[in-house]
Amino acid sequence: MRKLEEAGFRLEKTKEAVFESLVRDYVKKVLRLVYLIVKDRSLAEDITQEVFLKAYKNLSSFRGESSMQTWVYKIAMNEARKHLRSWSFRHLFYRPDVDLEVAEAAESSVIHNDGRARFVRMVMNLPPNHRQMIVLHYYEELSIEKMADILGISPGAVYTRLHRARQKLKERLEKEGLEWI
Repeated sequence: MRKLEEAGFRLEKTKEAVFESLVRDYVKKVLRLVYLIVKDRSLAEDITQEVFLKAYKNLSSFRGESSMQTWVYKIAMNEARKHLRSWSFRHLFYRPDVDLEVAEAAESSVIHNDGRARFVRMVMNLPPNHRQMIVLHYYEELSIEKMADILGISPGAVYTRLHRARQKLKERLEKEGLEWI
């Protein structure tokens, strides 16, 4: 193997090997991200499958201008937003109540205070555009630049939207008698 590399030959990973690595590294993260956007576990699983199907189909078009994580998150956000905009979601499948048990399990590593359930409920009840900003920045711990790339907007727009999302969350926290940190 080493002699082949020294002679100028490099072995490339197959598309299937790259995809298997992509799924192994990101399926849980994508599922959590999508769940936090659509607020329904089975729907999130379906959308996650669609995300990885699209990723597989478009793997050859990945140009490497961003990280694989940013690329797959961008696909996930687009699929989740597409679903939220769909007529059937808004009219047939709208579920105002959050499955708190699933939300708490998904976020137990992030939220450790006594007001965890109320806080998760407040985040999950934010409008989708505010919720996605909170989820990407605080839960997924993405930088402003990565968020801008995923959402297809400028970093300045990310700062503005994130500020508005924080303000909305702060208002709800104060209304519930919880402290804004």
